[in-house]
This record gives sequence, C-alpha cells and structure tokens, in this order.
Amino acid sequence: MSAGTSPAVVATSSSATPCEASPSRTTRSMGWYFLLFVGSGFCSILYELIWLRLAMAQFGVTTALVSMVLSMFMAGLGLGSWASGRLIRRLGSGSRLSPLRVYALLELFIACSAVAVPLELRWGRRLLEQLGNWVPLPSSSYHLAAGLGLAFALIPWCACMGATIPVAMSAIRMDHRLQSQRSFSFLYLANVLGAIAGATVPLLLIEIWGFKGTLQAGMFVNLTLFAAALALSMRQEGTDGASGSVDSKTVFPAQPGNPRIECLVLLFATGMSSMGMEVVWTRQFTPYLGTFVYSFALILALYLGATFLGSSIYRAWSRRRSREDGLVWFALWLVALFPLFTADPEIGLSNFVRVLGIVPFSGLMGFVTPMLVDRWSDGDPDQAGSGYAVNIGGCILGPLLAGFVLLPLMGEHRAVQVLAVPWLVVGVVSMSRAGLSRVHDSLSWRIACYVLCLAAVVVIFDTHSFEQQYPRGHVLRDSTATVLAEGEGMERRLYVNGVSITFLTPATKMMSALPLALLDHAPQNALVVCFGMGTTHRSMLSWGIDSTAVELDPSVPRLFWFFHADGNELLHSARSHVVIDDGRRFLERTAGQYDVIAVDPPPPTQAAASSLLYSREFYSIVKQRLRAHGIFQQWVADDGDVAAQAAIARSLKESFRYVRAFGSVPRYGYHLVASDSPIPNRSAAELARRLPVAAAADLVEWGPSSNAEQQFAEVLKQEVPLDGIIAKAPSVPALRDDQPVNEYYLLRQLHLSAY
Repeated sequence: MSAGTSPAVVATSSSATPCEASPSRTTRSMGWYFLLFVGSGFCSILYELIWLRLAMAQFGVTTALVSMVLSMFMAGLGLGSWASGRLIRRLGSGSRLSPLRVYALLELFIACSAVAVPLELRWGRRLLEQLGNWVPLPSSSYHLAAGLGLAFALIPWCACMGATIPVAMSAIRMDHRLQSQRSFSFLYLANVLGAIAGATVPLLLIEIWGFKGTLQAGMFVNLTLFAAALALSMRQEGTDGASGSVDSKTVFPAQPGNPRIECLVLLFATGMSSMGMEVVWTRQFTPYLGTFVYSFALILALYLGATFLGSSIYRAWSRRRSREDGLVWFALWLVALFPLFTADPEIGLSNFVRVLGIVPFSGLMGFVTPMLVDRWSDGDPDQAGSGYAVNIGGCILGPLLAGFVLLPLMGEHRAVQVLAVPWLVVGVVSMSRAGLSRVHDSLSWRIACYVLCLAAVVVIFDTHSFEQQYPRGHVLRDSTATVLAEGEGMERRLYVNGVSITFLTPATKMMSALPLALLDHAPQNALVVCFGMGTTHRSMLSWGIDSTAVELDPSVPRLFWFFHADGNELLHSARSHVVIDDGRRFLERTAGQYDVIAVDPPPPTQAAASSLLYSREFYSIVKQRLRAHGIFQQWVADDGDVAAQAAIARSLKESFRYVRAFGSVPRYGYHLVASDSPIPNRSAAELARRLPVAAAADLVEWGPSSNAEQQFAEVLKQEVPLDGIIAKAPSVPALRDDQPVNEYYLLRQLHLSAY
C-alpha cells in the first residue's frame, strides 16, 4: 500500500451500518487518545529513569550494567510493539475484548510493574549472591547472570509499554469516525509530550518522596489511564454497538503490496543515529553541565522537546504533502554536526546555549521518524508495530556502537562525525533522484547547498574538543570515560569526561594516615574505594601493608605514573592490588576483611549516583567487610550543601556506634571516621609515633607542616561534633538508597524544600 492511498475502513454489524460522526465528536475522541498517550509517555520515562537507578544499587554502577538496563528496556519496547501488531488481528470478529480494553489492561499491567520491578531486582541480587557463594563469578560471568536477571525483570513490563501504540492504532482504526492513516504520528506526538514531563517532573518528586514514592505516583497515573480507557471503551460500545462486531478483515484489508524496504532501513538508521548521538552528547557536554542528574535531564528534555516540535511540524506538513524533499536528509547530516560547533571550548557561549546545539538534529529526527512509520504502516497497527520495532532495534545498537566502539576509539568529536555520515549518503542519493529535489531546478538552492557544505567542512576541520585545550595532556579513552591528566608539579590535575576529579593535596594522604593511626592494633591491610590519582592507595602502601584499590574507570590507574614518579613500581608491588569494578559491588562480592576502608567519591558531592557510596545501605555493606575494631573513613566536601552534609552525617550516625569528624588539611571538607568499637582519643604526638618511617615521610611530602605530629595537630584541633554537622539541617533524613538527598537538590536551591 503506498503512502498516498487510503484503505476503505468499514465497521459493520448485524443490525446497523456505519454513519459519519460530527467533526466535534471525532475531535473529542482523538483528544481522549492524545491524553491517554501523554500519560503513557510520562510513565514510561519515569520508570526507565528509576529502574536504571535501582538496578545500579543492586548490581553496580558500571558501564556494562547501564548498557544492559537500557538495552533490555528498549528490547522490551520493540518486542511488545512487534508482537502486539501481530496479536491484535487475532481478536477477529465477535471478540468481546476490544482494542481499547486491551489498552486498558496493558496500563493495568504496567501499573503493577511499579511494585514488581523493585522486588524482582532485589530478588535477582540475592540470587546472584547465593550463586556466588556456590561458584566464584568472574566479572564477565557476573554481568551475564545479571543481564539474564534484568531481562526477566524488565522485558515483560517494557513489552506492555511497547504494545500500547499498535493497540491504540487498532482502536482508532476500528472506530469508523476517526481518520487513521497518520494515527502513529498522532500517538507518537502525544507520547513524546508525556516523555518530556517524564524526564523532568520525577526529578522533583524524587526529592520529595524518594524513588519508592515516585514509583507510586507513576502507578497512580497508570491506574488512571486504565480507568479512563475502560470508561471510553464502554461509552463507545454504548454509542456504536459492541466493537466485537467489527470484522478484522474489513478493518485491516490485505495490503496490495509491501512498502519499500527503504523505509525500514531508514527507520533502523534513525534509531541508531539518534540514540548513539545521545550517548555522545552526554559525554560531550559534561565539561559544561557537570555530572549531575539534572545535566542528563536537560539533555533528555531538550532532545524530547525538539522531537515533539519536529513531530508537530510533520503533522501539519503531512496534511498538505505526501513526499519529503531530498534536502531533508541532507539537512539531517548538516545539523548532526552542529554540536561540534556549540561544544567547542574556544567559542564563547553560555553552557545552556552550548547544549542547544542538539535541538536542530533532534527536531529533524522528530520529523522523519513518525513520517517513516506512517508511510510504512498507512495506519495498519501490524505494519506500524513492525516498523517501530525496527526503529527500536536501531535504538539498541546505537548506544552500544557509540559507547563501546566509537567513543573509546576516537572520542566525542569524531564519533559525532561518524554517526552523521549515513545521512550525508542518504541525502546525496535522495537528491540525485530525478524529480525528488528542487536543487535540480533552482540555481539559488544549489548555491545554498554549496554554502552549507562549506560550513560543514569548516565545522568538521576547524572545531575543537575539550581535551585539545591541553596539548601536553595525556588522554586515555575507554567505554567508561575519557580521562585526561595534565599540569606540572603540584598543579597536576585529573579530568574524567572533562570534569576535574582531583588534584594533589595533603588531604588525600590524611585519608589513610588518620584511620590507620587511630587503630588499636597493628594493621594488616586496607581498602581504598575510588583510586583517583592513587595518592591514598600509595599512602596505604607506605605503611608496609597490603592495599586494595577499587576503581570504576580502567584508564584512571594507568595514569598513576603521571602523578607519582613511583606509580608504576607500586602498581607492580606484591602488596598492591588494583581492581576495576564498582566499589559497592566489589564490597558485596568480596569475602575479604580489612582493618581500614577509605572512601572518597569523585566530586562534587551532588554527582549522579554518588549517593550509593554515602547511603545507610552502603554503610551496612562496609560494616560486614571491616575486621573487628576496624575503622571506616569517609571524606565529605564542604561545598555549601549543608543538607547533603547533614544527611551523610546522620546516615553514618545511624550505621555506626562511634563516629568522629575532623576538619581537613587544607581546610576544605571533613574526614569522618566511624567504627563499631570505641575510637581512641589519641594526641597528635601519639598518632605520629604510630606511623612507620616511610608513612611519616609520605604524610608531610606536600606539607603544609614539616613533621607528622604538627600535621596531625592541625587536623585534631579542627574536630567538630557530628551532631553539629547534623544540626545545620536538623530536619533532613538520613541518606538512603531510596532518598538520595545529595543528588536531588533543586527544590532546596529554590528554597521550596522542607529542609
């Protein structure tokens, strides 16, 4: 069936013939469908964001885990879209289950996922723990087992989400009053509008209610959609007779021919390119937006907002035209390159204006994606389901290609260019076909194309990436991050994805010296979570004990030599053990016991997912890995967020029997030391005497004091009561996995929070 033809849609019954409804009735009916899909889009993004975070808490904050969760989510959407298009035909003549009622049941099932998925994720982790007790699981086997668990936990519910569009298209097509040729783009538009709200509103709800309460809000919306769809189906039955009297062969006539295969190829390419670009953008704009949950939310909201605008333009355009100009595809290549210009650090733009560079490409994607599905399906839910599933297949491949191939091999700048190339090819092919482009007939259009091509060449060859600001820096790339080490002497810094993570400071040496010197016994070993420059790990080794350092990014330890001349030698020491893993997941899986565990999460305190290393649940894991009378050390930045500091302090107080807090040297942040055994109240001289000679020399290597006793004295005189930190925000709750106070802070900044 060609895109320009319309099938005869006839609803028949044994006692009545269809009649035309008034335009107002048709508008009201379509309005109901629009509202249903606004709510559906809101819930789907809400669940995606929260499920991803809950999965991190259960299985670790690793790139592989994030990729698996997103892939399972998209795979479920694609499977549901494809299968529902096939199954909806089986309702057939005489079925009492109308498409609207099927849609209502789908929303009811999706509502159940708000309760079921968190339970399934917890069960999955417990099962993995038991499996690990029987058979040691290397990282690859662990990820495979976790992937299977995520598949069982997520795919069935996501399939219900993916099934909603074909089922609703079927309902629209069976209702003889409604026009259905462009029903996919209509529902897609509503879904994207809801997704915009789903990418922003939950961030405020999480700050107030936590993850559990926000999931319950999503469940309430799903139940409302269930009730509304059920009521709408009953009203339509009362108006038009039972929908089961509709003959599916009449409503879905046989297609006279298959739509062109090019539609499916382009649908796959749009999914791959758009989602691949989203992964690259997240890393490309991190130097300007930071590592906050709101940074990703801004990118996602702009992407969805532009998609909505593009889809709206397509809806208006398609009423007057049936075929796009070949310039659309050529323009897609040009605007895909635009973020190279706005992300150039040598171009003076505000951070918000920089990220607006993604809008033109996202808008054009919002135009072409529903256009292709409409053209492929012509309103047929079966065809739409398969077309949308192909698009989602590209959405699965795109992030994997970008995250595991393009970014590690070539970085953000080149990755954007590679992901844009397919649209240059499609644009050239489209414009070369006679009659498809006005470029053949207009000199002004040809000149415009030449100028735009010249601009594209300039953008490709004369723009700069973040790391090009540091020509003497050392850059390493992997699937987790782009890591940059630069500077000289004490000015050396470590950047991860363009964000300054740490610098050379005596505070990182005190993270090892203070807890080790406070022990009431001779230490045997220690654990450092978050390697950074390796300073704390190096200081642990200066005590002549075994030190294990856990680092999420494999490239970070490879730069140990840049910050410490003896770095390579220490990495190969028999007492040095570096593990590439999520720190929390390592603690859950290891059977080791440690005298000291030191944790220094990457700054800032508000960084996304950092609460998983500050929460009560994390501290309960730490306690299991501390040897009797062992000490835990947590450094907390004094960055002005007193609510986050109070939440962390309260979390420690509720987790350990004894907690002491000391100001850092230099005076920025706090060393919090905690134990279930009394922490000795030693003087600076007593602490200094407990240090081995090498450890004492290491402690004062960078000053500010000339000997260990003076260095300890500076810290001891800055001891503050833990309750004093809590009193800065007395109403704030303890930081928990469900209530990540430090990460969600917008309402506090706007003075709209209760604490």
